[in-house]
Amino acid sequence: MKYAVISDIHGNTEALEAVLADIEGNGGVDGVWCLGDVTGYGPEPGACIDRVKGLVTWCVAGNHDRGSINKIDLSVFNEHGQAALRWIQTQLDPGQQAWLGTLPLTAADGGFMLVHASPTDPLLEYVLSIGIAERNFPFFKTKYCFFGHTHLPMVYKNEGGIVTATPLTPGVGLVLGETKMMINPGSVGQPRDGDARASYGILDTDGRIFRIHRVAYDIEATQAKIMKAGLPVHLATRLEQGR
Repeated sequence: MKYAVISDIHGNTEALEAVLADIEGNGGVDGVWCLGDVTGYGPEPGACIDRVKGLVTWCVAGNHDRGSINKIDLSVFNEHGQAALRWIQTQLDPGQQAWLGTLPLTAADGGFMLVHASPTDPLLEYVLSIGIAERNFPFFKTKYCFFGHTHLPMVYKNEGGIVTATPLTPGVGLVLGETKMMINPGSVGQPRDGDARASYGILDTDGRIFRIHRVAYDIEATQAKIMKAGLPVHLATRLEQGR
């Protein structure tokens, strides 16, 4: 079985469609796992919801998804995030709002846990260090945990109690053996690792390997939509920087 693992789309239709086309170009998959934040920051939250809800096997809730339906205090977001969420709350139709409200905080499929932020705090914790990852390993029972939220493609491995961190790059497969891992596929709609291309992963459960893919998309089109919507300029400029 092959699964596409996507995360942090953030209302970026151009990036999402480029990723979906790339998935098909790589032979297609048997299912799609989404790690949350379909909405937030970007100019087309409703369109991304409609696209994602029709194709995912699993989708867990992200903090921006909850913020989009006023199910989390907006004070936990920075000023740009708050501005975008207030706008998004005026853009979604009742069906789109209802779908966001059905998303679970965590899910499990086979030996894989799916969560947006972290096993200990599914919505808000940023796993950005070995110490934070180390604290989270005891909180999931599966061999592997896929997570998003940081927008950084990364794997944390726990080998005999020693936790290490390694960035994930295209063309280098991650072999899934006996080592317990936390794996982040990066962000579709707002990468933050200095590479502006959309990031996602393909999991091959038969071959026991996970690979990151990077996909160029029409950043200028997304930027134009952000500006037309009256969203903060920073949300447009950061896309070309991959930050």
